[in-house]
Amino acid sequence: MLSTFLSHQKKSFWRSRNRGGSIAAQVVLGFFMLYFLVVAGLMGFGMTVLLPKVFPKHDVITSFNGIILYYFAFDFLMRLQLQELPTLSIIPYLHLKISKSKIVDFLNIKSLFSAFNLWPFLLFLPFCFITISKQYGSLVVSAYIVSIFSLMLLNNYLILFIKRKSISNIFFTLGGLIIISSFAALEYFKIISITAASDVVFRAVAKQPLLALIFPALTFLVYKINSAFLRRNLYVEELSAKQEKKVSTDYPFFNRFGKVGELAALELKLIIRHKRPRNTVLMGTIILAYGFLFYKPQVLQTNSFGMMLFAAVFMTGMSIISYGQFMFAWQSAHFDGLLSKKIDFKDFIKAKFLLFTIASTILTIVASFYCFIDAKLVLLHLVAYLYNIGFTTVMVLFLATYNYKRIDVSRSASFNWQGMGATQWISIFPFILLPILIYWAFNLFHLPYVGLGAIGLFGLVMLLMRGFWVNFIVKRFEQQRYKIAEGFRE
Repeated sequence: MLSTFLSHQKKSFWRSRNRGGSIAAQVVLGFFMLYFLVVAGLMGFGMTVLLPKVFPKHDVITSFNGIILYYFAFDFLMRLQLQELPTLSIIPYLHLKISKSKIVDFLNIKSLFSAFNLWPFLLFLPFCFITISKQYGSLVVSAYIVSIFSLMLLNNYLILFIKRKSISNIFFTLGGLIIISSFAALEYFKIISITAASDVVFRAVAKQPLLALIFPALTFLVYKINSAFLRRNLYVEELSAKQEKKVSTDYPFFNRFGKVGELAALELKLIIRHKRPRNTVLMGTIILAYGFLFYKPQVLQTNSFGMMLFAAVFMTGMSIISYGQFMFAWQSAHFDGLLSKKIDFKDFIKAKFLLFTIASTILTIVASFYCFIDAKLVLLHLVAYLYNIGFTTVMVLFLATYNYKRIDVSRSASFNWQGMGATQWISIFPFILLPILIYWAFNLFHLPYVGLGAIGLFGLVMLLMRGFWVNFIVKRFEQQRYKIAEGFRE
């Protein structure tokens, strides 16, 4: 049955109308994967030299033990954004004499064909055979290999379960992100140490190799949970109409904004229902962890806001730029219908502004918890917030009128370049560079707070002029709407 499924998948690929673009994307992706696999292999064989340089205060075994769980924590975050759900068109098989368990087994096996499942072997196994074997012998090496292999499978099936669960309940993913962020904060404030915990775990495995069996037991449990959920919800792979109806709820909050609120609520439903816009928005929440990388005590003490400003603008405005760069293309499947309906284009554009403002406000409130590091960050985030709701929203919607590329909202956002064009790359530069240039113009004269004030004032002026910019963008949209519609039909 496995060979039959594989044969059908191959025929589906070669007979699709978009196979040319798919092949090109796979070739580009293949080069990237090959590059990272080579890097992982070189790091694996060079780990005996690299570890003493990176961790000079620890012996090489302690350093190696410490990075294993740390790697898999990072691997979990990367998979959350980049790992694709293995898919199979379910409906053509349901009326045949094929058990659901065989379909589930195929999907589980297909998920193993991922570069994420190769990197741990290239990274860790060379060190195990070169150093661990000399220190502890073959039995302990086998225990390490079983542990690493099990952790790789654990992440693989846990991510699949979380992503499938989030299709029917987006709050499941949000809860997971909160837990991950909490662990990141505890690590940042030195309350816990993943490195130390990892060393303790694998030292115990080295002393008692049978403890390594705990990892395959956990993996088997997650595998069974994932398989049972998938068996009960096979239609989740195609987002059945029943499930779409379940998430189609009203949002009373938007009622106060009248027609603008109604249009904003419709777009919010589009985001929640479909893979690519939902994943794009969720990526903006993960960016909130950037603060742990950029907000360093020594930088805050010297009032060097340059790189911190970069992080603040990204954290409070990433949802605007990541979702807004494909604005209008999200409605490409029904754009002709929008043009034929009795919709005031001014309300249509105002609805976009409303969604952007709400998203940036929520991210700014969440990011305000960084004030526990330093109260200065409240001012920094306020400045970034004004800049984003004032300038970034206008820039994104104006550039969107030059976007004629269609998007399939049902596809995942991971390694998906559909809809990408020059407009998307152009939007990144003013978003990042303009606030930094304004800040540095004042920082050259040792006036960092004046620089922040100038950025905030610029954003506030743009916000007060929103009525003018709405009319300006509406006029531009009316001029371009037929070109946009023609591009979306291709």
